[in-house]
Amino acid sequence: MRDTKYTVAIHILVMLATSPRDLNSDDLARSVGTNASYIRKVMALLKDHGIIASQRGKSGTRLLKRPEDLSLLEIYQAVNGDDVEIFQIHQNPNPTCPVGKNIKEAVFPFLDEAERQLKETLAKDSLADVIDRLKQAAEETDAGSTTD
Repeated sequence: MRDTKYTVAIHILVMLATSPRDLNSDDLARSVGTNASYIRKVMALLKDHGIIASQRGKSGTRLLKRPEDLSLLEIYQAVNGDDVEIFQIHQNPNPTCPVGKNIKEAVFPFLDEAERQLKETLAKDSLADVIDRLKQAAEETDAGSTTD
């Protein structure tokens, strides 16, 4: 099963950044297509990292950072941990097997480089970039539906 916290977090943050009204976990869950308790779990991670704020007894959550100041890497680290390694070696390679004994040293230089490049890319792109792409996609979809 794949972990969707990261993409759900981006979805939540785009909704908060672009909605003209206050949104709660039920509103967000309807948009994401999941249950509100999962949304609250993801929101708790974002809140713990100072990305969003909410108040008990008040409906609605607000974004604490401007979309252009919130990198996709910061969002990733908020929901997955600051020191998360994207690629991990399987738990019990056989130390008596020539492959099992050396797999980490053989494969990790490639994976470390891929991880470095991914983090570098996510650090350059922001929530504002996602919002811009979302608007562009919506315009293209609207333009395509008017020509039919």
